[in-house]
Amino acid sequence: MADQPKHSIVKTITDYGKGLFSFIRGRVGTEEDAEDILQDVWYQLSNVIDVDKIEHMSGWLFRVAKNKIIDKYRKKTPDSIDDLEYEDEEGAFNFNDILLADDDDPESIYLKELFWQELFIALDELPEAQRKVFVWNELEDKTLQQIADETGENLKTTISRKGYAVKYLRMRLETFYNDFLNS
Repeated sequence: MADQPKHSIVKTITDYGKGLFSFIRGRVGTEEDAEDILQDVWYQLSNVIDVDKIEHMSGWLFRVAKNKIIDKYRKKTPDSIDDLEYEDEEGAFNFNDILLADDDDPESIYLKELFWQELFIALDELPEAQRKVFVWNELEDKTLQQIADETGENLKTTISRKGYAVKYLRMRLETFYNDFLNS
């Protein structure tokens, strides 16, 4: 009896499944995406050789889920990230300059990763409605009309939420922009 495992995968799924799914669902556009990411989390857990060495199972699970969500959005290259343009006295700078930079260059790869990290941190700071509209429109390529129809909101409300999100992200990512220029 002393050698009985501290964590069983079945018990872990039972204990954390609903909460983890809710966490993921609140950060992705569709239920199918949430299910796929949750499946990836369980798969990664099943590949851990010694599950008992995970001291804080919930922390581990939520960290893996967050990383999987980030990975999902990194795989999609948004076409309309142009809204994240920043303008100073020297002219306009677009974050596409980072995102579309030479992929073979280690510095470009590093800057892209930093940008995505900063973007997702900033997105988490937005009110939920603004974050969802921005993610659906910019990262999942839904039109603002589609979003309004799906949420039952007025199109002007949807446009306004997107505008507030873009304005906040411009302000929030200004530091990243300045650091990029000064490096």
